[in-house]
Amino acid sequence: MKIQWTLIFALIFALIVALFAVFNVESVPVNFIFGVKSIPLILIILGSTLLGGLIVGLFGIILQYRQRYKIKQLSKELEQSRAELEKNQALSEQNKAELEQSRSDLQQSRADLEQARAQIDKTAGVQAAGESGSP
Repeated sequence: MKIQWTLIFALIFALIVALFAVFNVESVPVNFIFGVKSIPLILIILGSTLLGGLIVGLFGIILQYRQRYKIKQLSKELEQSRAELEKNQALSEQNKAELEQSRSDLQQSRADLEQARAQIDKTAGVQAAGESGSP
């Protein structure tokens, strides 16, 4: 829709410039650096409009080129960031699994320690009962 409105305004502007140029057909002196020449005003108006349009178009093309280049750079950066994110997520999952394994090992070690303590306490209780029972 924006392109349609731009085209409509461009056509209206071209029509106004053409009408303005048609009503100004007398010759005017144009001072060049190396001399003076009499040129019809219609050619000066149309030439100036054409030159202005070309300059604006050139700047538009340059701006579009820069934007495309920036988009390519940002796309590459985005892909690198996504790859790094996936790598970090994989490492995170691996670390979670290792953490769960370590917790399981720790719980098993605690259970073994408690069992060993119970065995020591039981052995110490039997020895204490044996020492107190024999005079």
